[in-house]
Amino acid sequence: MSDVTRRLLAGLSGVLGALVVLTLVAATGGTRAGLPLAAAADRQTVPGAVLPAPAPAVLPNVATSAAAPSAGVLTGLIRPLLASKALGSSASADVLDPQTGQHLVAIGQSRILTPASTAKLLTATAALSLLGPQSTLTTRAVTGGSPEEVVLVGGGDVLLASGRGDPATVRGRAGLDDLAAATAASLRARGITRVTLRVDDTLFTGPAVSPAWKGTDVGHGYVAPIHAIEVDEGWQRADRRTVRATDPALAAARQFAALLVRRGIAVSGDVARATAPAHAPTLGDVRSASIGDLVEYALTQSDNTLAEALARLVAAGSNRPATFTGAGEAVIAQVASLGVPVTGAHLADGSGLSAGSGLSPAILTSVLALAASSEHPELRPLLTGLPVAGVSGTLSDRFDQRSQRGAAGVVRAKTGTLSGVSSLAGTLVDADGRLLVFAVMADQVGATEPARRALDTVVSTLVRCGCR
Repeated sequence: MSDVTRRLLAGLSGVLGALVVLTLVAATGGTRAGLPLAAAADRQTVPGAVLPAPAPAVLPNVATSAAAPSAGVLTGLIRPLLASKALGSSASADVLDPQTGQHLVAIGQSRILTPASTAKLLTATAALSLLGPQSTLTTRAVTGGSPEEVVLVGGGDVLLASGRGDPATVRGRAGLDDLAAATAASLRARGITRVTLRVDDTLFTGPAVSPAWKGTDVGHGYVAPIHAIEVDEGWQRADRRTVRATDPALAAARQFAALLVRRGIAVSGDVARATAPAHAPTLGDVRSASIGDLVEYALTQSDNTLAEALARLVAAGSNRPATFTGAGEAVIAQVASLGVPVTGAHLADGSGLSAGSGLSPAILTSVLALAASSEHPELRPLLTGLPVAGVSGTLSDRFDQRSQRGAAGVVRAKTGTLSGVSSLAGTLVDADGRLLVFAVMADQVGATEPARRALDTVVSTLVRCGCR
């Protein structure tokens, strides 16, 4: 019996508790601990604003007495579905029964495939376990090499609002204008009304844009260059368009300079980079939403920039280089430390945007099951952040075929899509009320939409089946 299986058996009560949490989350409109889960930002509204994400009461009850499906029957149903032409020649699946630790469907479950955005499940697990779900990210302004020098220090928050922060949101919880107000007040208390401004974004190192990404990924807005401080993930207006800044850290510092001027503090010269002195006096600070809320947001919206920032924070917290390479290695190492078998796993980035990463279905199901274990309550946001089929996030428009509608509101899963890649990994409750954890991956697909429908059919079949 593997370490993961032992943990799953020991954590059965945690699985059921997690499902209670999930039901409450869905029934209350997508909230956890009273905090709203932000929907995708509307680029036409005030920076940091979010759209409401109401959800009906979904997710059925889980019964501990529900009979376990037959592995043979279930495999017999799923195997021909994986052979669908729409899924290409590499489709693999793992279906795990957390109550027994049995792999009910194990078809290529150890095969290393391109995960696309399902890689975010590992990044989320590493961030929650290493950093803690209640921790926050601090953006500071400190005194530089002289009393008249101010250094804006990035702490990894890429969701800063350009104006005031909103304590009721995840995106824009911390506001740059709030930081400017505190900083200006501190400076005036010292009799200082003119400063030079520097920005310290050295928490993250290495290239800001991965060489493994497509050249159009930033230009098309799929991700921003990764810096330790960003306002609204680098989104800005330019040439009458909303685009990603080429240097989000400098862009944030220039916005901060303008806010200081508005509050009566003159800023001399151009903003430049500098490293803040050790133990520099703090002039002001603002704090992000919690890591738990950030993880939920990253998973629900499949937010690439936020996932990359979380991965680099894991690297920094592990005393590794906070680069793309260091972040990938740190995430794998942290997940392995939880007892998840990671043989063959590799991550080229923290978001799955690169096609150079590799994970197996069994790794994904192990992580999901571990998050439901009573031994790891800190991982619960991994489950509560999963989109609900037909209701929220990247699954809001999925499972819409007549034969698939029974899965709507019953499945929670992370999607993964790249050119030639389509994956789905999450939790479901079958027709008998049995909780199952699943991962279905295919990285040699043709058109994306047929592949998605084929995946939804596989998962819908699992939902409809008692299969004894």
